[in-house]
Amino acid sequence: MPAANPYADLLDAMEVQRAEVDVLGGTTAYWTYGSPDSDTTVIAVHGFRGEHHGLEPVVAHLDGIRIISPDLPGFGETPPLPGRRHDLAAYTEWLKAFAENVAPGAVILGHSFGSIVVASAVAEGLSTPKVILVNPIGAPALEGPRGILTRLAVFYYWAGARLPQRAGDALLRNGAIVRVMSVSMAKTRDAELRRFIHDQHDTYFSRFADRDVLHDAFVASVSHDVREFAPRITQPTLLIAAMRDDITPIEAERHLATLFSDAELIEIPDVGHLIHYETPQPAAEAIRRFLSPSAPGRR
Repeated sequence: MPAANPYADLLDAMEVQRAEVDVLGGTTAYWTYGSPDSDTTVIAVHGFRGEHHGLEPVVAHLDGIRIISPDLPGFGETPPLPGRRHDLAAYTEWLKAFAENVAPGAVILGHSFGSIVVASAVAEGLSTPKVILVNPIGAPALEGPRGILTRLAVFYYWAGARLPQRAGDALLRNGAIVRVMSVSMAKTRDAELRRFIHDQHDTYFSRFADRDVLHDAFVASVSHDVREFAPRITQPTLLIAAMRDDITPIEAERHLATLFSDAELIEIPDVGHLIHYETPQPAAEAIRRFLSPSAPGRR
C-alpha cells in the first residue's frame, strides 16, 4: 500500500498539465504546475535517478509561480536521446534546447545532479534571469563525508553495466539496494515522512530507460561539480544547502557560494540530501523571497 503523501492536498489544489516537446531528435515529457498567466516561470531539473515527482513537495509550496518540470532524458517518461551518450555535454545541450523551446527566459532550478546540469547550461550561455540550486553538488562526490559509500556506488554502477544484461538490470533495479540508498539519505525522525520518502524511492528510483543511460548519468554526476561553472555564472544565484548533507558538506557549500559573482546561501538545519522531501517549505520560502519583485537582481 502506498505511503500517504503529506503534500497531496497542496498539489491537488494546483493546476497540472502534462505535455511533450521534441528536443534534440527525441521527445521530452514535462509537467506544468500553476497558471500560465503567472508573472514568474521556473524550469525545475531533478536529480540523478529521480524524475519530476521528486520535486513536487517543493512545487506544492510555490503556488502562484508557474513551474515547468521535465523528466531528464532516459528517466521517468522521457526516453533517451537518440544516438547520444548521456554525459554532461548531452544533458547541457538538452537543457538549453528544452528551455528555449518551452519557456525562454525562465528562471532555472536544479536539484543535486540537476544542479550540475543547470550550472553547466547557464555557464554555456543558457539565458535566464536567476539561478536556483538545491542541494548543489559543491565538491567532488568521491571526497564527500561518505566517500567510501560513493566508491561502493561507483563499483555498483560499473558492475551493473558490465554484467550480462539481465543480471545487470536486476542489480540496478534491486529493491533492497534502493531501500539502502533511501535509508542512508533520510535524516528525519518522522516515521510517516520516512515511509513517504522510501515509497517515493521505491516507486520512482528505478524508472530509468536502461543500464547504459544510468551508468553514463552516474559517471557524469561524480565526475563534475558546480565549482567548475560557478565563476562563469553572472546571474543572481540562490544556493539552498543542507547542514547534514552526506554528499557535499556544508563547509564546501559555503566555499561554493564565494565562487559566484552574486550568490546567496541558505542553510537548512537537520536535513541532508533530501531537502526536497524533508524540508520543502523552508526551501520554497527561500525561493519565493529570492524571486520576489523586491529582491535584488530581478529582471
